Amino acid sequence: MLRRIDLRGGLGADLDRGLLPRAAMDVGAAVEAVRPVVEDVRRRGAAAVLEATERFDGVRPVRLRVPQEVVDAAVEALDPAVRDALTESIRRARVGHRAQLPTERVTQIVPGGAVTQRWVPLRRVGLYVPGGLAVYPSSVVMNVVPAQVAGVQGIAVVSPPQPDTGWPHATVLAACGILGVPEVYAVGGAQAVALLGYGANDVDGTAIRPVDVITGPGNVYVTAAKRLLRGTVAIDSEAGPTEIAILADAKADADHVAADLVSQAEHDPMAASVLVTTSVALADRVEDAVIARVVRTRHRDRVTQALTGQQSAIIVVATLEDGIRVADAYAAEHLEIQTVDAPVVARRIRNAGAIFVGRWSPVSLGDYCAGSNHVLPTAGCARFSSGLATTTFLKQMQIIEYSRDALRDVAGHVMALSAAENLPAHGEAVLARFPDGVTS
Repeated sequence: MLRRIDLRGGLGADLDRGLLPRAAMDVGAAVEAVRPVVEDVRRRGAAAVLEATERFDGVRPVRLRVPQEVVDAAVEALDPAVRDALTESIRRARVGHRAQLPTERVTQIVPGGAVTQRWVPLRRVGLYVPGGLAVYPSSVVMNVVPAQVAGVQGIAVVSPPQPDTGWPHATVLAACGILGVPEVYAVGGAQAVALLGYGANDVDGTAIRPVDVITGPGNVYVTAAKRLLRGTVAIDSEAGPTEIAILADAKADADHVAADLVSQAEHDPMAASVLVTTSVALADRVEDAVIARVVRTRHRDRVTQALTGQQSAIIVVATLEDGIRVADAYAAEHLEIQTVDAPVVARRIRNAGAIFVGRWSPVSLGDYCAGSNHVLPTAGCARFSSGLATTTFLKQMQIIEYSRDALRDVAGHVMALSAAENLPAHGEAVLARFPDGVTS
């Protein structure tokens, strides 16, 4: 079922990332597809959003903002077991994200001269929660909690309306209600991103104000719209189909590995499941275990598509050292380490959205209740970007305060550098403060 890539012949000095499995996602082509939608929303506002929603989702909400009574009813009707699970997920996420809060620091550069590093929450943020093949109340938690911990006051959640109700899925609404999200909108796709970026007036004339950052996972069209809006707003990342990589040796439990590969494959036919192992025997056992699990899993059709697609594979390497190199080159959204001395191996990894260490830390734990965040970089972007965090919703400001004497002491250097850059007015701005001149 899973194709096999044999790299035991050696990786060479520079590992060619083209050898590794990867989902094909042409964001550039999608950008051109969604550009008219985004531009239409910019020009015509809510009317364009509703028309696009009817065209793409087959439903036209009576208004964009979900009434509070609809959110309250979803909370009231929520299965108590699901409510308890969401409450615990929120509690753990708050603990994990509070640890990410940076502290203000004042640094005395010289006597009388100080620079303060100050962190300020963004004014207003837009959080995207998908609503396609699965329901994602967990994504509400993962987007909203770090924004709240950061101190953001204006939070707007968007999620696609369901054909049967015209509102986002009831479980998504319930999660928003439990978290006290002040604004929820029944819109998904590129039109949702455009609505958040540009703002509009709802059908009843109520203003939907534009946001400063848009976060959250979505399909290729959501990603393309985020790319178009980058610069108008900040974005978290260009997330693609979900992916798991597992670095395992001969001691790993084949059934655990198979279960985790299948668990990610059920997200989407484009989901990637990759095993990197030093053991051919383990690869064989995992292959058998995957086949046994697929035939009895609920979403076997999409799982089969994902596991047999070009984005999924078993990669066999000669040594653990090579396995680490492959894992770093792949830069997985989720990376499991199922080897001897897994904590030590995990510390050697440079590129991954999140690392799950040992047999008792499966990716599904991180999806819901680990206390970490599951909105993570995909498609190799973990080489240069990080997952959603409290700091995503903060901006850093530097506050500079110098006394007269401290400025006088450095004035000569400022003037020398301004002259070297042929910007004499820069130096003159300092000299103007000292009509009697300064000592160079």
